Amino acid sequence: MKIKKSELEQVAGFKSQYPKDNLPEIAFAGRSNVGKSSFINAMLNRKNLARTSSKPGKTRTVNFYRINDEFRLVDLPGYGYAKVSKKEKDKWKDIINTYLNTRENIKEVFLLVDIRHEPTNQDLMMYEWILDQGFTGFVIATKYDKIAKSKIDKYLNQVQKKLNIEDRGLIFAFSAQNKHNKDVLLEQIDVIINYIDE
Repeated sequence: MKIKKSELEQVAGFKSQYPKDNLPEIAFAGRSNVGKSSFINAMLNRKNLARTSSKPGKTRTVNFYRINDEFRLVDLPGYGYAKVSKKEKDKWKDIINTYLNTRENIKEVFLLVDIRHEPTNQDLMMYEWILDQGFTGFVIATKYDKIAKSKIDKYLNQVQKKLNIEDRGLIFAFSAQNKHNKDVLLEQIDVIINYIDE
């Protein structure tokens, strides 16, 4: 797949603000500061299309990125950020749940985890929800460039074990810095968008 055109189409805090046309969508869920925005920028060859921050909790809305006028990538708010009030956490949770439970044109949900850390219980809950909804269970292990290559297997095993993933092929190590596995993921997205209904 070649990305010819990409734009931030809509920033939505409420369901009424979602784009109306029925393009297929692939959503990305994960903890605050796991690198969802950096991942989207890297995949689209854009530096600042998705706003990134060293401070967790930057994405507080559902952000819809329109790609090639054919489909959307959807950046969901991060979960699990400790330094906000319960009221704020509940608001983010509602935003995530509303999108995931009511949006009919979601074709796939990818879970992003930081390869350097064991997935949390919240990651496990999110992953189990993804599977329960009939999605494949793809996991993107971000920040691949920050660990020694000799330890990659160890860290991927940790992700696989915590999330109870049988097929290691569902886990993609990824780096927004050196674009490791970018082409593989674009190919996977292409398959999802074009062949999922066949």
